[in-house]
Parts: sequence; structure tokens; C-alpha cells
Amino acid sequence: MTTLISTSNLNGMRAAWRKGLGDWIQEALPDVLCAQEVRAPEPALGPIFSAVSDIYSSRGKRLYIAHQVCKIPGRAGVAVFSALPFESLSFGLKGLDDDVDTGRWIEAGVRFKSGMYVTLVCAYVHSGDSADGEKMAQKYRFLDRATSRIEELLAESEGELLICGDLNIAHTPLDIKNSKENLKSSGFLPEERSYLDKWLSLGLKDEVRMLQGESPGPYSWWSYRGRAFDRDVGWRLDYELASPNLADKAERFSIYRAPSYSQRFSDHAPVSVEYEC
Repeated sequence: MTTLISTSNLNGMRAAWRKGLGDWIQEALPDVLCAQEVRAPEPALGPIFSAVSDIYSSRGKRLYIAHQVCKIPGRAGVAVFSALPFESLSFGLKGLDDDVDTGRWIEAGVRFKSGMYVTLVCAYVHSGDSADGEKMAQKYRFLDRATSRIEELLAESEGELLICGDLNIAHTPLDIKNSKENLKSSGFLPEERSYLDKWLSLGLKDEVRMLQGESPGPYSWWSYRGRAFDRDVGWRLDYELASPNLADKAERFSIYRAPSYSQRFSDHAPVSVEYEC
């Protein structure tokens, strides 16, 4: 009995849908898909959500959808598509009331096929900009509050925790192709990476790294510039971080790398982990 959980930054859901997102969903059919950078207004999402639901219903599954649009048009936006019913839902991080922090955090309580209760978080961390102090302050503020919330969730007695999403941090030199050239780049600053150190020290396990081992990659994001995709000059920014008991159930992972640059539906690739539960 396995449960497949996927996470993907869509870089705009309308564009991703036009470029073949639906084909990937049809093939992968994850039990849960956490999506970031949906980046579409409410009226534009309805038809796409209906089309995704139709894919699942054609396979005999009912789809549940939770989403939050960013209050700043064209920014952020997160959604959870789940064939597992939601037992609880909450949106946003308490204490973060600025518009720029909306559309970045959803908590959904679900039961995996084994009956294990999991609080699943769909997260989209600010990208930041090392040359812009205000943007970095926004990122660190968000990471501070996320850290506090993760501590709270891990302290709760019921169930397991799974953080999925685009964290906009490459954790170690194994997670970025050109680490030495990016030591001062946002996404690989020591201050940013220390947050992932902290989250792992709390007991969360990096599923892809755990299954991949200590070898470079695999990457999940490639710039659209400079033939980065063709040369596999990438960053690993998309994660599934699980509490220990759930982490032990992870059997295998995959990162969907499109056959060619022209066949990509986003600059990120979906990351999927299969749990034996």
C-alpha cells in the first residue's frame, strides 16, 4: 500500500497548463500534489481546477482542492490537489499579515492509505534577493515564523508532519551545480542554509537526500537562461521534509525532468516521493 506525494513550482498555473501540466498529472496521478507559484487570479483557476478534477474522476478518484491566491496580483499562490479527503485545513502563518506573505503556506490534515494521519504543509518561501535588503528581510521573517510553526507541529501528539514545496534554498554544495560561484547568491547564503540545518536538527528528514545519498544533485530547478537545463546546471530548491516515522516509510523518489527544454511546463521539475503507508 503506497501513497505518492508530489510537489511542483508551476511558474504560473495557466502557462504550465498550456505547456503540458495536465499530461504529467494524467501520467503521474499523485495522491497529493502540492503546487507553488500558481500565480493566477481566482476566476482563471476554476476551469483549470475542473479539468484536473476530471482527470482524477476519469480514474475513479474524487479530488479535493485547497488553495490560496496571493493578494499581490501575479505573485506566489499555493494549492493542494488531493485524492485523500482533508480532515483539517489552515492557511498562512500566524503573525505574517503583509500581502507579500499571502499565498505561501497551506496546512492540510490527511490520512495516508494505511490510515496514518499526516499534517501536510504546502510551502512557497520567498526567493529573496541578496542585493535587496528589504526582500531578504521578508524571506528571513517568513523563515523565522515557519521555523516556529514547524516546532509547534512537531510537538503536537497526533500524527506525522510533511513539509512540501519550493523552499528557495539549496541546502549544501551537493544541491547546486556551481556552489563556489554562488556563495553570495540568494538561495545559497549561509544564513539561509542555516534554516534547513535547524529544521533537520528538529528531526525532519530530507527525503530525496536520504534516498539519493551523498552524491551531487538531483536538481529540480534550472534557469531559463544560458542553456542551464541542457547542461544540467541546476539547483535543488524543491523538497519533501518528513518527520522521522513517516520518513522511514519513504521507498523511492523521482524528479520529472522533461525530455527537452521545449517540453518543460515550468522552470522547476515535479519532485515525487512514494511512501509505503
